Amino acid sequence: MPIEFANVLIFIILAAAFLLVTLTIGRLVRPAAPSATKGATYECGEQALGPGWFNFNPRFYVVALVFLIFDVEVAFTYPVATVFERWVARGDGALAFLEIAMFIAVLALGLAYVWRRGDLDWVRNLKRRG
Repeated sequence: MPIEFANVLIFIILAAAFLLVTLTIGRLVRPAAPSATKGATYECGEQALGPGWFNFNPRFYVVALVFLIFDVEVAFTYPVATVFERWVARGDGALAFLEIAMFIAVLALGLAYVWRRGDLDWVRNLKRRG
């Protein structure tokens, strides 16, 4: 039994040694010519117009999360739709249909809630308080 653990230990040591040797060789071989141009932020071939830290509208994240939630829910509905015919043949068609209908109703309520809040609008008017 201990010999198997020795094999794992040898494998870990060899992996760490390989990593250290390749990183050391890379550091010795690569050219080192730092400059301001190399240190500049590079994104899509365009020059940076300002600092990297700025206020970002969190509604983009809300739209992305809503999409992700509904995308996953649709992925959950597909397997049920594929076996629905077997459930009908077994006599469980009404129960399966009721479960699917309740699932879709919860999704519709979630969509209505997000839509009512205005989170699906790209341009949103802020209501003035007071």
